[in-house]
Amino acid sequence: MRYRPKTPVISLGEAFYDPVAPAAFPRRVLRYRNDTAAKEVGLDELTSGAWEEHFARFLPLPANLKEPLALRYHGHQFGVYNRALGDGRGFLFAQLEDARGRLLDLGTKGSGRTPYSRGGDGRLTLKGGVREVLATSMLEALGVDTSRSFSLFETYEPLLRGDEPSPTRSSVLVRLSHSHVRFGTFQRLAFEKDAASMRKLVDYVLEHLLPEAASAKDPIGAMLGETMRRHARTAAQWMVAGFVHGVLNTDNMNITGESFDYGPWRFLPTYDPAFVAAYFDESGLYAFGRQPGTVLWNLNRLAEALRTVEPSLAAGGILEGFEGHFVTEVQTAMLRRLGLRSAGPEVDDALVAGVFELLEASKMSFDRFFFDAYGGAPKGEAYAGKEFLPLGRCLEVFEPQKAAPRDHVYFTRDEPVTMVVDEVERVWGEIAGGDDWGAFEEKVADVEEMGEAIEPHPPTASP
Repeated sequence: MRYRPKTPVISLGEAFYDPVAPAAFPRRVLRYRNDTAAKEVGLDELTSGAWEEHFARFLPLPANLKEPLALRYHGHQFGVYNRALGDGRGFLFAQLEDARGRLLDLGTKGSGRTPYSRGGDGRLTLKGGVREVLATSMLEALGVDTSRSFSLFETYEPLLRGDEPSPTRSSVLVRLSHSHVRFGTFQRLAFEKDAASMRKLVDYVLEHLLPEAASAKDPIGAMLGETMRRHARTAAQWMVAGFVHGVLNTDNMNITGESFDYGPWRFLPTYDPAFVAAYFDESGLYAFGRQPGTVLWNLNRLAEALRTVEPSLAAGGILEGFEGHFVTEVQTAMLRRLGLRSAGPEVDDALVAGVFELLEASKMSFDRFFFDAYGGAPKGEAYAGKEFLPLGRCLEVFEPQKAAPRDHVYFTRDEPVTMVVDEVERVWGEIAGGDDWGAFEEKVADVEEMGEAIEPHPPTASP
């Protein structure tokens, strides 16, 4: 794949962003480089020196953005509208196309102050950078639509934080994502009653991000519908992955539907709809089981903003399809994670219900079940009791997606790969305590092995 720069964001104009200067870091030591993602966008042949120049010093990539852009947006945070948002510790660094001609963004986290830093230092802790690499690696391996951690440098600035022992170590992250056009990008323009800029943004999305909606009779309605379908899929994938995002504010959801912007995330140790990732989410607003409803609530806020240019937008009729798409996508994600072929919608739905009922009743390890059950009926004492019988009978109907579903070396392990908080803290403890990156590198490699084993692509339905 050759490098293909393309920067249509410039066409939006300065009403959408502020040119900014990146921070100058005392030192830069590479801690993670995603060569798989780099190959997909033609940047895998960069030397180590060039990688540092572009992704730690932020010298422009050839024929790309001449200077970083801090994007402007508003958003609902825990249900409260906030105008004091925007890229406060990151910026859009570059845009480019992949082999399919899909426009992608390279954005940053921890790259310095911007006009939207709101008194912050614009930096990212090293622990935060490590956690984002681990989150995106695990989600990608489980088949979740997610941004991808592209590069992580340690930057050697002591940072003061209230939720970490301070001073703590610093980093700068680069992520690869389909879009940084957030729901809050639309909300800002609606709040400012800027119909002209809203029209420009809609046209940008239709041309460069969701072109399948552009030729519809009602392009804005089609755009909302496509965004709804994509977010229904992502929410479904979270539920089957046992993932809790933690901060599902409207500025943390984008128009193209992939999951991104990872802060206080968690993976479930056991099935628990009330499980909360963020210690500051005292009401449980963004608990595991409330994520689909939150996504739909946020989609309604996007629809409200779009009425700035389409007052007659029939959002209710469009968004009422969310539940149906979500149910179908949960079935698809469940079949994918279990390595099974579809047996038809009704039977697939019974499988989904049976799995979640067993996990809730037994309180067994969320990841352990999917490890044991991949490809068909699980074996062992945990599955010999009467509480497993209904699901066991259901599983007998399904055929494995692959002829030998458990022939990968991953399934010779005694335990599944997990990313629960104790594992994350263990990895970080090795780094913080002795600057030992072995556990981090091993964890990333283990996650990649798991991804190779469990077939991340949607299964093909049986004839």
